[in-house]
Amino acid sequence: MTSTAHRAQRGQDAGNEPPSGVPAWQRRLRRFGYAPRPVAGLRERLVPPYTRPSARVWTVLGVPPAVAVRLLPLLAWGGPLLVALVAGALRFWHLGEPRAVIFDETYYAKDAWALIHQGYEGAWPKDVDKSILADPGSVPVPADPGYVVHPPVGKWVIGLGEYLFGFDPFGWRFMVAVAGTLSVLMLCRIGRRLFRSTFLGCLAGALLAVDGLHFVMSRTALLDQVLMFFVLGAFGCLLIDRDWARRRLADALPVDADGVLRPDAEVAETLRLGWRPWRLAAGVTLGLAFATKWNGLYILAAFGVMAVLWDVGARRTAGAGRPYAAVLRRDLLPAFVSTVPVALVTYTASWTGWIVTDKGYFRNWARTDGKDSAWSWLFPDWLRSLWHYENQVFEFHVNLTSGHTYQSNPWSWIVLGRPVSYYYESPAPGKAGCPAGTADKCAAEVLAIGTPLLWWAACFAVLYVLWRWLFRRDWRAGAIACAVAAGWVPWFHYQERTIFLFYAVVFVPFLCLAVTMMIGAMLGPSGPHEATERRRTVGAVGAGVLVLLIVWNFIYFWPLYTGQPIPMEEWRDRMWLDTWV
Repeated sequence: MTSTAHRAQRGQDAGNEPPSGVPAWQRRLRRFGYAPRPVAGLRERLVPPYTRPSARVWTVLGVPPAVAVRLLPLLAWGGPLLVALVAGALRFWHLGEPRAVIFDETYYAKDAWALIHQGYEGAWPKDVDKSILADPGSVPVPADPGYVVHPPVGKWVIGLGEYLFGFDPFGWRFMVAVAGTLSVLMLCRIGRRLFRSTFLGCLAGALLAVDGLHFVMSRTALLDQVLMFFVLGAFGCLLIDRDWARRRLADALPVDADGVLRPDAEVAETLRLGWRPWRLAAGVTLGLAFATKWNGLYILAAFGVMAVLWDVGARRTAGAGRPYAAVLRRDLLPAFVSTVPVALVTYTASWTGWIVTDKGYFRNWARTDGKDSAWSWLFPDWLRSLWHYENQVFEFHVNLTSGHTYQSNPWSWIVLGRPVSYYYESPAPGKAGCPAGTADKCAAEVLAIGTPLLWWAACFAVLYVLWRWLFRRDWRAGAIACAVAAGWVPWFHYQERTIFLFYAVVFVPFLCLAVTMMIGAMLGPSGPHEATERRRTVGAVGAGVLVLLIVWNFIYFWPLYTGQPIPMEEWRDRMWLDTWV
């Protein structure tokens, strides 16, 4: 049974005659699929239980009932760990290949190496990449500071891999591959908690494991995969906090003589939820996201609003007559303090190397060009220098309009309009892995592109979650839509700026959640409102075919994700759109 499918049952009375007393706006919305809230136990509404596989599943698998009971707790972690293990094996396979500095690795790999050696980025000489690949030990770290336009956390993460394994492609890609693998594990657990289904959680993680863009970004030393990791972690922390707060409300509500939990306006409006460590953890991870790339700030704002609205929904469900007022009095200030200031402190702390070394770019601006500032008496020199540096970086980003071969408009991202080629070589037959019998030369390319069938299915899935949020008032659909919008919509404000498809990796996990939610609806409801066996069979076949096609599509594009040399004709067969060339 899936929670998504179960809730789809809400709409089966949408075509029935609405009862008297239903507001006119509800009657009008019913034609679009609106359904009122179902009657359910209060505790189940506050803290929904996890679904369990039906007895028929265990029977088909040949598992005795006694063994099935023991397996259930293991599946909650065993399933996600198995999916993550497969994802990790794929991502670490020949991680050091191609042995080259591909795309923007030329910036971040070297900046990371300088950070872990001296605490600030250096001004590397041009054309040093070949020397690094040939003999990294012979290339000194430049002492002169370098001008960089991204905060340091992502480079510290990359640098940790270099510290462990050396200044070579495997070293600078190692920690990014770790982040990509762990993000698959996190999504399995997040999906399980969101949908209350281990199966759907593992499905969401499996979809992420076979997404091409996530896969390529897991094998490339760029910042965006690190940003995605912290954003997904923050979403998971807020999701756990949501369950924790609602459970606390449920435990505080009165129980009547029949043992039934009852709403209580006084408890719902006055209960202080107290210390919320998972919300604090979300503040730290959002700060780390912001300290990796600045677009994490938009996600901080969106997730903050989402978390407050979750508190409103919890207090309303518990019986609050004025839930917004209750949240304003009890929850808003603690929510703000545990996210925004914590994130800003985390961001500032990420610059510690630049601050204490006293040698980074613009580090001494406050003592030189800024010494006559009207604020010099109020703020320390390091803070004024940092503020000036950040202001210069902001001007750089908003004025970055120089053209690039692989730039794309954010409107085209969701349909994979213009992918980014990170690496391309054309070896002759019999050389560099190109089969000797090839009639023409080969193509070896690393193409940053999502698995096409997964992304094109996500186009429909995003519309589905929007419909479900607006007309079924499903908070899970709203959460997914919020996360996708937070990672995607801000880029529409900078359409004149040079931007790329791989920025979309930040919201790829949430596209996978959207597709999973759509597949849950395809499977149909089970349990107390179980659909007919024919309906369930058709839904399972349709969902299975979709998933298998996505996996096949990932396998088909595998050479383009890994830089494997293939005959030019086979490479052309994979260029499904003219804009991919």
